[in-house]
This record gives sequence, C-alpha cells and structure tokens, in this order.
Amino acid sequence: MVSGIDRENEAMQRAAQLRQELAQHNHRYYVLDDPLISDAEYDALFAELVKLEQEFPLLATPESPTQRVGGAPLAAFGAVRHAVPMLSLNNAFDDEDIEAFDKRVRDGLEAGAEVEYACELKLDGLAVSLRYEGGRFVRAATRGDGQTGEDITANIRTIRSIPLTLAGPVPEVLEVRGEVLLFRKDFERLNDAQREAGEKVFINPRNAAAGSLRQLDPRITARRPLRFFAYGWGEIRGGLPGAAPASVDAPPFGTHMGMLDWLQELGMPVNRERQLAKGAAGLLDFYRRVEGLRASLPYDIDGVVYKVDAIEAQRRLGYVSRAPRFAIAHKFAAEEATTELLDIEVQVGRTGAITPVARLKPVFVGGVTVTNATLHNEDEIERKDVRIGDTVVVRRAGDVIPEVVTPVLDKRPAGARKFVMPTHCPVCGSAIERPEDESIARCTGGLFCAAQRKQALWHAAQRRALDIEGLGEKLIDQLVERGRVHTLADLYTLTEEELAGLERMGEKSARNLVEAISATRTPPLGRFLFALGIRHVGESTARDLARHFGNLDAVMNATETELLAVPDVGPVVAASIHRFFAEPHNRQVVADLLRNGVTPGTETVVDRTAGPIGGKIFVLTGTLPTLTREEAADLIRAAGGKVTGSVSKKTHYVVAGADAGSKLAKAQELGIAVLDEDGLKALLQS
Repeated sequence: MVSGIDRENEAMQRAAQLRQELAQHNHRYYVLDDPLISDAEYDALFAELVKLEQEFPLLATPESPTQRVGGAPLAAFGAVRHAVPMLSLNNAFDDEDIEAFDKRVRDGLEAGAEVEYACELKLDGLAVSLRYEGGRFVRAATRGDGQTGEDITANIRTIRSIPLTLAGPVPEVLEVRGEVLLFRKDFERLNDAQREAGEKVFINPRNAAAGSLRQLDPRITARRPLRFFAYGWGEIRGGLPGAAPASVDAPPFGTHMGMLDWLQELGMPVNRERQLAKGAAGLLDFYRRVEGLRASLPYDIDGVVYKVDAIEAQRRLGYVSRAPRFAIAHKFAAEEATTELLDIEVQVGRTGAITPVARLKPVFVGGVTVTNATLHNEDEIERKDVRIGDTVVVRRAGDVIPEVVTPVLDKRPAGARKFVMPTHCPVCGSAIERPEDESIARCTGGLFCAAQRKQALWHAAQRRALDIEGLGEKLIDQLVERGRVHTLADLYTLTEEELAGLERMGEKSARNLVEAISATRTPPLGRFLFALGIRHVGESTARDLARHFGNLDAVMNATETELLAVPDVGPVVAASIHRFFAEPHNRQVVADLLRNGVTPGTETVVDRTAGPIGGKIFVLTGTLPTLTREEAADLIRAAGGKVTGSVSKKTHYVVAGADAGSKLAKAQELGIAVLDEDGLKALLQS
C-alpha cells in the first residue's frame, strides 16, 4: 500500500516532469510554430498536471504552465506589456463539464433563474490585441505569455480587414482582442505557392497564420491572405461622449453581445456565428448546431466558447489564476492525433488511380477510431518524408477522409522504412505506370481490373459511347456486386430471365435492356474506341483515330510513331493508347467483345489535307434548316475538317443557322467566312 508521503513524492516528481514537457511544447507551439504533439495530447498532459495541483496545492508554483498562458515573446520582436492580461480559457470536453460550469456560475451569482450566455465559435488561429488611441490604430501584440507579447504592429497593418481608423465616437484608448486566421481555401493556395517556390509547406492554417505574423519582413505578411475576427476587449480608458468613463470591467455597453455589436459598428470584423443561450441546455444546443456546421465553415474551429453575457455578472464571478470563471471553451473531439504508421499499402480507384494508404495503429481522432489514412500520392510521401514505422500526426476534419499530415521526426525509429511504389496492380496484376508529367500512378488494366469495372461499364454505356439505353449506375452496381458482369464483354451475354430477377427490373424492362444492348453490336469505330475508356482518348480523338486507321486491328497494332501521325495526337496520348493495347488483359476483353458478336464498323481513311476543307476548322452556331449540329459535324469530319466549339483567329469557317448568337458576331468581327447550310453542302460537294 502506498503511503501518503510516497504518493506526495510521486506527485512531485510527475509534476516536475509534466512542467518540463509542457514548457517544451509551449515553446514549440507558441514561439517556433513547430509543435511536436497534437492538441489532444497536450490537453491530456495539461489536464494531468491540473489534477495533481488540485490534489496537492503546494505543487501549483507560479512557474507552472497551469499559471501561464503561452510562451515567451521572440527576441526578434519588441516586447509589449499588456495593460490588461490576455488570459486563456478553461476547457470542457463533455456534457457533464458544461452542466458543472453552469452550476458554478449560478452558485457564484446566487442566481435562481437560468443564466444567459453569449455563445461564439472557438476560432483556430492566433490571438492578438489591437490598440487604438483616439480611434487610430497604434500597436498590435500577440498573446505571448499572457502578460507580455510580441510587437507585430507592422505585420498587422497589412491585414486589410483590420481598420486603421475606427468609425464613430470611441474612448480615448480601446484595445480590441481577437483572432488572426487563414480560411481553408487561402491556406491551400498558400501551400501551393510554397511548393512551387520549393519552400516548406505549413502543417495547418493555424501554423500558417502564426508563421505569417512572425515574418520579419512585413512585405511577406502582406502577401498572405490573413483574416481577423474580434471577440473581446482589453484596456478601455475614457468614455463615449456624454457617458461616464469606461473600463475593462465597465465598458460602454453592459453585455458581451452588446459590446460585439458595438465593435462591429466601429468597423471591426466580428464573426456572425454567435447567439444568446440560456442555461446548460441552451449551451449544449448551440454546441450541437455548430458541430453540424463545422465541416461547411470556410475556416477551422476547434470548439465553441460560452461567456456569461452580463458584464456586471462577469465582474462578480471574477478570475482564477489563468482564466475567467465566467467563460469556458467547449472543445470538439480532437481533429489531430499522433499514432504509429504500421504499413503503407495501395488502393486502386475506379479510374485506375493508385493511392497509397497508411495502415495505422488505431487512434481516436475527429470523433471516430481511425485505422487508415490517405497519403495522396508518391510525391506527397516523399515531400513529407513519411516512413513505415514513424509516429505520425493524423488529421480528420468532419467527414473528410483522414490524412497523414507529417511524421514526428524526434520519434523516428532506427528501422523506419521508405515506401516503394509497387510495379503491378494489387487487384488485377496489370502494370502500374506513371507518366512523367503526372503525379498519379495508374493501373493499366482498365477493362479488366475489378476495381475499375463500374466506372468502365458506366463510361461505355453513356450516350456518346455505345449508348445503351436503360443501363444506369444502380443497375451496373447490382451486376458487378453479384459477380455477373466482370468486363464490358459480359454485357452481351445477359439474358432477360436473369435481368428480370434484379431489383426494380420487371420482364418488360429486362427485355428492353437486352434489346438495347443488342442494338449496339455494330457501333461506329470511333464510338467503340471511345467506349473502351482509354486514358486521354476523348470523343474527338477516338473519331480521329477511326478516320486515320480505318479499322480496329490497325488502331490496336499501331506503333507510337504511327499514332503520332494522327492529327492532334501528341506524345502523351500516343503513349497512353499504345500502353492500353499492349496490356494483355485489355486485348483479351476486346477479343471477348468480338467473340460475343460486337463488330465495330470500318471507316474510309480520310486524308485530312486533301480537298477543299481538309484540315480546315469549323464552328457551328444556331439552328440549321434540315441538319442537326451533330449531323453537320459528322459530315465535316468525314470530309477531313475539324469542328471546335469556339471562334478564334484560327477558325476557317463559321456555319450559322437561325438564332445564331455571339459566335456569329465574333466571326464577322474577325472577318471569318460565314456559311449557311446550303453553303456548307456546296463546299462539301466540291
């Protein structure tokens, strides 16, 4: 049995260890913007120290992290002593914590009725204080350690949403407290620019915002799309005209919500997602509403904040050493956590894309237990230097697929292994290839690969390909999931009886579908080639291939050099076509199609340089008297011409019908020849 003295000694040793660890993490987080652990892990260490200090009050020394807010200011910036300390908030994590908070507030106020609270979002950015004198912006500082922050005035001046002069009557001195942050879309653009410049990318928007404010050159900060939301105030000196002198405890308006509305009237950005709520039930309703909104917000939040709305009630409740008694932060389930990366495998997407997937030691993050996370592609693994065996930071935001953010290099084991992309598809065994100009590796077994079946069938059935009426995605799902259809060729062996047994399929629907499939047994060669789903081969390129080679065998056996002779087929497309038909699985599916009665048509080989319109570019606009646009386009292509959708200086003819619009006007402006339907037919006949 452990004696009281032994327990106290253990607590003293553990508290010293926790203080040292937390001090290190505070420095990495607040000063270096390079955290070693996730927020959830930090919160757990902090909560353990708080519990020890509550059990043994003598352990709560002034140097303890529980008595402080952040880290020391950077030496590169001047120090700013806060006239009113910038305190932090205590955290709550579940309903019971909020009910206990509400009870403490009611007990402290001796309130019989429900207390009214101001509810706001807990923005995930960097806390700053803006000082205005006579309504003019004079200084800005970070939170720092809560007592002293860093002077970031020059950098804050670059944030366009922050007014340099306040609108309307203001006190002699007004300090506005709030959060500087980056919206998610701006964060992604910033990281894209960092990658292009060969510079380090940021882990998350919060680190990007902090790093941007700590630039020694304000011109760099000015290029970062930072935003600001006000949520409070610090020193207030002097009153509004005709009013009594104001202070932090007696501001111009008597409620927190009233103060936020006033700050907004002065021109400060204030987040609109705020409301009043009564009692613990009202607080929890707000929490759950915001939790549902979280994924759709344009910026990151990690919880919500509740503050007693009445300023006088706040004054009566007062403060503990590092936090107000009248406010609390209700945090969401952590969106980031650290865990061990056990292995890296690859998954095959429905378009053949090969995606590396991290197999993780189970970790609770974002409200669920995560065992897998995406690594995006081979380049991202290399850029992040993620290795098998690493301890990694995992992020899960809302319904977004979990991703590995970064390895924790300080915890890398000696035996950590680099990932090597496999050379063959794990599903079908086809070759995996990655074109030089692409970041995504792909399985080449498009027609054969089980992972790509549904996409391949849906593509082939669409109107512009084989045009199989009645074969929709839900029906394709059933056929593939029941194992009845493995490749495109299997469609031509389906019977009315087995189709009638599927969900939402009666005898008539089954008969109609069999007839629709049978009607596609003699497709034009161009449509057949498009239906195969060859990467980079669209409708127009498929028609060009058909008209250049004339028959299927010639296309399948063409060399890359011969493919390059096709108009508008460049090296990338030629290589893709050649790879597709070099894959034995794909040739087998084509052979099965032919064996099941599918006979692609042949084309008259067209010399696109011959005749009056060989190689000429046409644009169709308006409604022609007897021809549809598709029919007119087919006639032009059959004669060696090319049809495009927009008019440019390279256009040779514009064929205009009734109600022709801007394309006709542009053709006339550029002096391009304009034909009607009769003029087109005459040109074709010549």
